[in-house]
Amino acid sequence: MPPTDQRLGHLVPEGSVAIAYLASIVENCDDAIISKDLDGIIRSWNKGADRLFGYSAEEIIGKPVTILIPPELQDEEPKILERIRRGQRIDHYETVRQSKHGDRVDVSLTVSPVKNAQGEIIGASKILRDISERKRAHEQQLFMVRELQHRTTNLFSVIQLVVNRTLMEGQTLAEVRELVNARLHALAQAYSMLADAAWEGVALAEIIKREFAAFPDHLILAGCDLIVNAPATQQFALMIHELTTNAIKYGALSVPSGRVSIGCDIERDDGDGTFSFLWKETGGPPVRPPKRRGFGSVILLDSAKRFGRDVSLTYEPEGLRYELRFPLRSIEARPEARDQHLA
Repeated sequence: MPPTDQRLGHLVPEGSVAIAYLASIVENCDDAIISKDLDGIIRSWNKGADRLFGYSAEEIIGKPVTILIPPELQDEEPKILERIRRGQRIDHYETVRQSKHGDRVDVSLTVSPVKNAQGEIIGASKILRDISERKRAHEQQLFMVRELQHRTTNLFSVIQLVVNRTLMEGQTLAEVRELVNARLHALAQAYSMLADAAWEGVALAEIIKREFAAFPDHLILAGCDLIVNAPATQQFALMIHELTTNAIKYGALSVPSGRVSIGCDIERDDGDGTFSFLWKETGGPPVRPPKRRGFGSVILLDSAKRFGRDVSLTYEPEGLRYELRFPLRSIEARPEARDQHLA
């Protein structure tokens, strides 16, 4: 009865048939399996190695194995050969190898000594597994974790600012609760829109329209189709909320005849572009500057200056006027995000 190879878990034929059988397994394995002598010269090469590195067996057998190693990693091979000469096995060593066309391939490398009939080490067998997809997935996972940490830290900083500044405004506890809830709701809406857009960017017009959902007939909107990036989405959501809340309490949205005109202008050139924003209220009661500086001023003036220095808030008799002018690069989403919204 033919002997059983426990490693394979099935019967292996004897003699020359067994050699051919095992050779067929090696030849058709998905992993790259190669052998080399103690001088580092390639002696065998399977189809998996063809697929991984782009060389045929005819091209590569007889060549030094260093042809597969990037220049900066050439010192790995002498160390590997030294360990093989001592009879040591190298298990799942993650490194980088180079294909025929110069592409870098992330691999997991296992190297085992090869002995002759007398038990002498005469070379080494190598199994190389392509782990490029796994590495990319791992790097993407790390990126997402870092991004989540950054966004979480940023969100808690903004929430802390909202709560602390609201508490400093001298309101009653009930008023503070109402203000905090409204401001956090505006922030939550911004984050919801960003999540729907995979954090690539949100249309400024959509931010404005959501805040004016209860006052659609009081809004005159022009030219605000810009797709803004994540930080600018958060900033504009809070700015529009503060302006709208102020208009409802004291300005144009406090009376039926009042109107809010919002205009955006984008100037593009070969080098850098400029974005201009104008909020102008008309038809409301006479406007007076506030007696104290609250959270609204922090958002409209201080926070806005993170994106550009040209920011002004004017209490004109006919209505509040808020203007800003930013470098386009500081607020605009990446081109692929703009294309996605236009598709």
